[in-house]
Amino acid sequence: QVQLVESGGGLVQAGGSLRLSCAASGRTFENNAMGWFRQAPGKDREFVATISWTGRSTNHAASVKGRFTISRDNAKNMLYLQMNSLKVEDTAVYYCAAARTSWGHESPSQYDYWGQGTQVTVSS
Repeated sequence: QVQLVESGGGLVQAGGSLRLSCAASGRTFENNAMGWFRQAPGKDREFVATISWTGRSTNHAASVKGRFTISRDNAKNMLYLQMNSLKVEDTAVYYCAAARTSWGHESPSQYDYWGQGTQVTVSS
């Protein structure tokens, strides 16, 4: 059974940092692009960042560029999201996902596997 399990969420003050992790099991995703998405209450799920299968190519949403960094460790079947300078508007449930292709996409429809999500709450 393929599973993606996120961890590392929590409550943090504005300006603080968190590091999200996503552990994959059941199969390897070394040939698949991976991504992070988030969903705030009452809003659609939105793209945060994506990384190619090699890890050499990344793309971050404009709203997080310069503050968040996506990375992966294929040997460990892990995906990460380092989040710095957090803002109240970053509050959301964060999801990791595995794409059906080797190159990342911003559209959730390009991702076949999803984790259950981890809550990130940023207080003012």
